[in-house]
Amino acid sequence: MFYDAELQFIQQFMKNIHIHCVIETSHTLPNAQMDLGLREMLGLGYAYHSYSNMLGDTLHGNCIYRIEDEFYCNYYFLQLPDTPIITYLIIGPFLTREIKQPTLLKLCEDLSLAPQFLSTFEKYFSAIPLLADDTLLLTLLHTFAEKIWDGATHFTMEVLSNETTTEYFTSATTTTTPDNIDDSFSMQALEHRYAVENDFLQAVTQGNVHKAEMSVNGLSGSHMEQRTTDSLRNTKNYTIIMNTLLRKAAEKGSVHPLHLDRISSDYARKIEMLTSQEACYRLQKEMVRKYCLLVKNHSMKNYSLLIQKAITRIDSDLTADLSLKTIAALLNVNPSYLSNQFKKETGNTLTDYVNKKKVEHAILLLNSTPLQIQTIAQHCGIPDVNYFTKLFKKYIQKTPKEYRDSIHKG
Repeated sequence: MFYDAELQFIQQFMKNIHIHCVIETSHTLPNAQMDLGLREMLGLGYAYHSYSNMLGDTLHGNCIYRIEDEFYCNYYFLQLPDTPIITYLIIGPFLTREIKQPTLLKLCEDLSLAPQFLSTFEKYFSAIPLLADDTLLLTLLHTFAEKIWDGATHFTMEVLSNETTTEYFTSATTTTTPDNIDDSFSMQALEHRYAVENDFLQAVTQGNVHKAEMSVNGLSGSHMEQRTTDSLRNTKNYTIIMNTLLRKAAEKGSVHPLHLDRISSDYARKIEMLTSQEACYRLQKEMVRKYCLLVKNHSMKNYSLLIQKAITRIDSDLTADLSLKTIAALLNVNPSYLSNQFKKETGNTLTDYVNKKKVEHAILLLNSTPLQIQTIAQHCGIPDVNYFTKLFKKYIQKTPKEYRDSIHKG
């Protein structure tokens, strides 16, 4: 096909954000791939024929279809051109809102399902990606559609209403509930969630911001135990757990406990001050990014134990005596040996490293506080404000005052 490369890109993109993406033909449908086996597990396997009927009766070329089924799962369907037999690209399922326990209880009641299906539903929805905003996904599909259908004016977008899909999607939901739940389905959902979590934490351990931010789309707090009837408290609990997991992932990335304790304690305080679930979700995204940057900027996995100790000493207190002689004495090594090793492993002299750290801290204080420049100099361990100004300009090409003025102008 003339769009093979673009189609492969779509498939890889969906894989990276943990959204199921399959290509099916009129010969291979119906099957359980589309909903990850949910209807089959519920004893509604023949409902897949309804999918096939809907595709044949409703979906036509040159159109992107958006569908939400009776299980609150969302899909994009489109018929691919230039194929020997009718072929569909099916993206989903994904959620656009968190499915909470009262909704699942109502769903079980509507479908005449036994109470034991509740936990199965919870495991299923824990494995489905939650996209609060699918604008990026839709933009990607529009761009793909422009390629395969020769421009933006040659295709349409249609959202199928519940009335349109009910005939197809619910035609088989009056069946009796099976006596036994398929435990393999629950196991697969659990394994999928852990695989997503492991990919996510591995990205944090590597300091890979981009990959971690993509992986976090496959996670939500919906799979966590709902310990209270307070939704905000439950979301806070999940955020606390995420803070702990992120701290452990960063620790595995060879970040010193000094930095880990600072950032995790700071986020622990912020979590308790949250007043809405939306604020929790925003903080979760911030935490992912900050922990990745912490690994990126402070990982010491490539340093010897000696240099790790020297760096930790410097980072722990910029106002202390951080001369080569003093640090060497604290570490019980020869100053010349420490100097040579530090330069060899970090690419900087110890003095240059210390000065850069002081300037970095000064930039943080200039950006985040109204402190006088002389006070900032003291917080950076430089009591002589003239020397501080000279040092700052050496690295930033501006005096501290000029730098602060540029922030306010910006």
